[in-house]
Amino acid sequence: MENLGVRSWLIACDESGVHGSAHYGFGSIWLKWQRRGDFLEDFRTMKERHGFRDECKWNKVNSERNLPFYEELISYFFQRHWIVFHCLVVRKDAVRKGEFHNNDWDLARRKHFTMLLTNKMRKALQRFPDREHEFRVYVDPIASRYDKADEAVEVISNNVLNQEFRGRSPVKSVITRDSKLTPSIQLCDLLLGAVMETWQQKASNSAKLAVRQIVAEHLGWNTFDSDTHVRERKFNIWYFFDPPKEAVRRVKTNIVHLKYPYPDS
Repeated sequence: MENLGVRSWLIACDESGVHGSAHYGFGSIWLKWQRRGDFLEDFRTMKERHGFRDECKWNKVNSERNLPFYEELISYFFQRHWIVFHCLVVRKDAVRKGEFHNNDWDLARRKHFTMLLTNKMRKALQRFPDREHEFRVYVDPIASRYDKADEAVEVISNNVLNQEFRGRSPVKSVITRDSKLTPSIQLCDLLLGAVMETWQQKASNSAKLAVRQIVAEHLGWNTFDSDTHVRERKFNIWYFFDPPKEAVRRVKTNIVHLKYPYPDS
């Protein structure tokens, strides 16, 4: 039986815009560990109900025939308080690669990915300082020339959190998982794709436009050309801003008006 004093999270991650894009981004689905079985069963049920046989992946959103499945999945996500989405969007020409990353894009991307994770973990630890926390991270294979890049994320994340929270090491594992076999990564890919499609300005078909609009409407938005307030907990978009590199912030922050309100507790 799970210790009720421990707050345990499964974090499923994906990335977008690795090659030939003006922006790259990282997404993370945060799912309460004890609800992972519920999500898996519900995901399979939705697929069966709609006769959806493909992998749920943004790049495969090509047919309006599958819109009922995507619409139900997105609505399911927004109605469950035990699952949230946080992402980081980085404009490549705003990255001071030479100053901080040894002129290495691969290193810069891994740092930004780790920054997304540790920022959200830090908020969880601050919100419940008297509770024990455990984070288990699933990643779609990280596009990196470095061996064991996922293990590096675990070590770096724990080192960052150790320094701030009295020697805690709440990241219990970072495991590479095949997205085809991992519905939580598939959901992350879908939501991150909907966000990044606007930033990349690559909307290519009516099905993608429709899915993007479904997500936006759940936020009370018309489009995704902005980020969210830093305290937004259900669906958080973090636009990486580096003042010395970018004198004027190009992106505005929009208030989220959730169709299904997220509780404060």
